[in-house]
Amino acid sequence: LFTNFLYMGELGIDFIFHMFFLIRYSKSLEETSFRNRPADFLWLLVFGMIVLTAIAPFVKVQFLGTSLNFMLVYLWSRRNPHVPLSFLGVFNFSAAYLPWVLMCFSVLIGSSPLMDVLGMVAGHTYYFLEDVWPRSAAGAGRRLIKTPRIFVSLMGGDVAAQDRIRRVD
Repeated sequence: LFTNFLYMGELGIDFIFHMFFLIRYSKSLEETSFRNRPADFLWLLVFGMIVLTAIAPFVKVQFLGTSLNFMLVYLWSRRNPHVPLSFLGVFNFSAAYLPWVLMCFSVLIGSSPLMDVLGMVAGHTYYFLEDVWPRSAAGAGRRLIKTPRIFVSLMGGDVAAQDRIRRVD
């Protein structure tokens, strides 16, 4: 259940791009959205793994590393939609379009867009439940996927302090 997220495909251009994006955008998420909240970042990864594992049998996919990676890229792009980006120095676009640009690039180099779409589904599920729903009238500030206390304890944090940090954000 865990090791299928460690395989990112065969060594090639697609693999190199996925590694680059994994490092760049997971680091950026850790330093911005999840600053001083390592338990929330761990919960993001576990939540993504749960969603992807639940979807995988329906689309007959065995390895989900690239999808989990793409989930992080998707979440970063949703939380930083106005950041200007350039793809290979060819054209400029805002970060909101990054997942779509990367998916088109994957198709151009001969990869299936399925793994990217799965990552977008998992990323959007997290984004909706964590960022959109609590701010909506129906959500009224309630978080549906609150980080379990065991994750805060595992990461060496104080549960009460973690709740205060989350309310400030």
